[in-house]
Amino acid sequence: MTVTSGGGAAVGVQIHQQQKQKQQQQQGRTVLPDFQKSVNLKYVKLGYHYLISNLLTLFLVPLILVTLIQVCQTTELEHLRHLWVHLQYNLITILTCSAVLVLGLTLYGVTRPRPVYLVESACFRAADHLKAPFSSFMNHSRLTGDFEESSLEFQRKILERSGLGEETYVPEAMHSIPPEPSMAAARAEAEQVMFGALDNLFHNSNLKPKDIGILIVNCSLFNPTPSLSAMIVNKYKLRGNIRSFNLGGMGCSAGVIAVDLAKDLLQVHRNTYAVVVSTENITQNWYFGNKKSMLIPNCLFRVGCSALLLSNKPADRRRAKYRLVHVVRTHRGADDKAFRCVYQEQDDAGKTGVSLSKDLMAIAGGALKTNITTLGPLVLPISEQLLFFTTLLMKKLFKADVKPYIPDFKLAFDHFCIHAGGRAVIDELEKNLQLLPEHVEASRMTLHRFGNTSSSSIWYELSYIEAKGRIKKGNRVWQIAFGSGFKCNSAVWQALRNVRPSPNGPWEDCIDKYPVEIVT
Repeated sequence: MTVTSGGGAAVGVQIHQQQKQKQQQQQGRTVLPDFQKSVNLKYVKLGYHYLISNLLTLFLVPLILVTLIQVCQTTELEHLRHLWVHLQYNLITILTCSAVLVLGLTLYGVTRPRPVYLVESACFRAADHLKAPFSSFMNHSRLTGDFEESSLEFQRKILERSGLGEETYVPEAMHSIPPEPSMAAARAEAEQVMFGALDNLFHNSNLKPKDIGILIVNCSLFNPTPSLSAMIVNKYKLRGNIRSFNLGGMGCSAGVIAVDLAKDLLQVHRNTYAVVVSTENITQNWYFGNKKSMLIPNCLFRVGCSALLLSNKPADRRRAKYRLVHVVRTHRGADDKAFRCVYQEQDDAGKTGVSLSKDLMAIAGGALKTNITTLGPLVLPISEQLLFFTTLLMKKLFKADVKPYIPDFKLAFDHFCIHAGGRAVIDELEKNLQLLPEHVEASRMTLHRFGNTSSSSIWYELSYIEAKGRIKKGNRVWQIAFGSGFKCNSAVWQALRNVRPSPNGPWEDCIDKYPVEIVT
């Protein structure tokens, strides 16, 4: 058996400790265990969390018991008679207070935010003939004659390290030799993915298209006239007074922005259904040049689309999957580097593509820090907030040399849907948020199976978790998305029931194969 030097040293230390303990036992002395190794600090922290979270209850229960005992001891008839007389003389005061209380409750009921429910969601799954294995991808790239040998080698290396699998999809136009990135082909791609997702949504929710009151479509790079939202209105013959919106140029985080817009509109319009469609169009946005920073999107972005049915109808709570809890949006566009880190432009040869800056990960980290600073107080338990505040106080006021405390978001959320923008994005968030491999499993498997589907990726991830049967009633889901501008947006959902996967889901034919081991 071969033992590495590090492993051999560890074994030697362990043997030495065992011999020392044996000698001490033989000498009649008691040997104490090493508590730092025997006590799992995770459970200590969990106990602290439960203690702080229930601190108010621990104080209130004894107080209520003492009050009840006192009341029981003073229930004499004379005391009750004096109380009744006192109330008779203060009848006007009681009626006034009651009227004020009723008025206050009425105003609260009218002005409080209306709950927004996610009734159903659907994701598009392309036909098998649109799959793009690495070998086909490289052969097609070579046969186009647009790429230099160094560019082809660069794309091959990116593919091997990307975290993508062999079954991702590219549009029909990219399977032709030479490719046909025409306007007609781009429209055909948009219709295929949007109508495919919407057909599943309407079928699974039993919703009639004419019942939709709000329609929001987001697609960053393809914005024809008439708009994509108009294409949907025309296809499904939606009603004439529908409130439709088309969001363009907002990058991979636009799905959360669209949900936020729908939430605001549902606060204004009562008893309304809102449909949110999130997609990206590849046909006219494939880069045929040789600038390295603009070749990366070719290797990562793939076909995908999601469709959501949101409702503010109280009756839909019983059948809804989730309730929207929070949306937190962060925009770093005031900073020039952040603004240009994902930038559509022409290269020196006049070929258009999207350039990714080498500072992208650092900028994304800064945007995430700002976003979770806002989100943290809304979702973290009081125990985590106290630890964070104490560390900050020691550092700022007492100039103590302490590391910044990173809140444990695993205490606030049960599931994480991190935008599958690439393997590096998932790796960094797993490290910085101190997540476990199972927390980023949905993101890694979505990247492997479907690639970077832009703003719809977080919904493929949620669909993965549902297909695995992991969503239980009361679970909280955190969706995190990054996009050009530069933006970092978060959405928090709470499950209203044990969620089962919807029919004809994107993982229906392959969920049993996952998770798979990804070679790095």
